[in-house]
Amino acid sequence: MEIKPLKLSGTFEIRFSPQLDVRGYFMRNYDEAIFSESGLSTSWVQESQSLSLQRDTIRGLHFQRPPFAETKLVQVIVGSVFDVFIDLRMASNTYGQWDSIELSSHAHNAVYIPKGFAHGFCTLTAETLIFYKMDVPYIANLQDGLIWNDTTLKIKWPTEAPIVSERDGHFRSFAKFISPF
Repeated sequence: MEIKPLKLSGTFEIRFSPQLDVRGYFMRNYDEAIFSESGLSTSWVQESQSLSLQRDTIRGLHFQRPPFAETKLVQVIVGSVFDVFIDLRMASNTYGQWDSIELSSHAHNAVYIPKGFAHGFCTLTAETLIFYKMDVPYIANLQDGLIWNDTTLKIKWPTEAPIVSERDGHFRSFAKFISPF
């Protein structure tokens, strides 16, 4: 397992090391000691999964407000996604900036996203299954988001025919966002 820092402070790509043989592979998805060595000591309290049936499905840009802001570990189990995260931390020198990474079951990678980030993705394959670990429980009335096609953020989504939920299509713009982080 390799942990590599990404462009935005506190975000990391985790590259797993599958052990292959004629039957397939065995792979460790989390190792507390390795994460702790990289300063990513996190107590996971919830795991969730998301299945998107169609390619070009966009989910996000989601975050949870304090005091239940989430740290997430996101991994694609089947398929691939264009994964996006936006720094919403006012005191950060990368506030309002976004970064992306392709996560896929073939690349055996994941992304670690700390508290104070919005998160979303676009599926690059049909029947994409994503697995999340979070360090706080989901609290419905603290769930929030930014509009996926925000004109200030200018995220370059890899689709011309996005499939977006009604809820995700009605979040506010970054320009109207007041950060609680």
